[in-house]
Amino acid sequence: MRLLLVEDDTMIGEAVLQVLRDQHYAVDWVRDGSMADQALRTEQYDLVLLDLGLPKRDGLEVLRALRARRNPVPVLIATARDGVADRIAGLDAGADDYVIKPYDIDELLARLRALLRRSAGRGEPVFEHKGVSLNPATREATVQGQPVTLSAREWAVLEPLLARPGAVLSRAQLEEKLYSWKDDVSSNAVEVYIHGVRKKLGSDLIQTVRGLGYVVPKE
Repeated sequence: MRLLLVEDDTMIGEAVLQVLRDQHYAVDWVRDGSMADQALRTEQYDLVLLDLGLPKRDGLEVLRALRARRNPVPVLIATARDGVADRIAGLDAGADDYVIKPYDIDELLARLRALLRRSAGRGEPVFEHKGVSLNPATREATVQGQPVTLSAREWAVLEPLLARPGAVLSRAQLEEKLYSWKDDVSSNAVEVYIHGVRKKLGSDLIQTVRGLGYVVPKE
């Protein structure tokens, strides 16, 4: 999953960036509202972690512009603005959730997972399909009840496919979930990681749709 971190405090940003990467998210980090707006106009994200008190352009303004473009990406506001009126303003501007600094990092991660579940149209915390189970909270994978070790990028290509059985994702869409701006993109990376998943979880789990991409069949 690819996230946008919008945070102008260097210490907080570096800490959160490391935690998110440790959880195998691909993360782009920007430090002002103008850069955030530009990133959201040009890139596709699975979730945005948004501070409000930003240089150049306030976070609420960024959020309102995002929703005015009818972009439905989940947005979690993380800010020091702790007044009731501030929380109401953020939620009414289009945020999906709101946490106040200083926040507990485990709670933040749980809120991120909840938003990602809902955006995938799922309520259950564990993805299960055809004997394969993924638990985003623990990063544990099993097949027929037996634990399987997936690399971070094998997990990154499998999770969005398993979250939406029947939905075809192109190679470009999967690459967006694998890489942040600073990562080097290999031309055959998706194929390599799909091959790794098939070896570990079964060759029939992910199917190739010629000319379109990849899918986990519903049945």
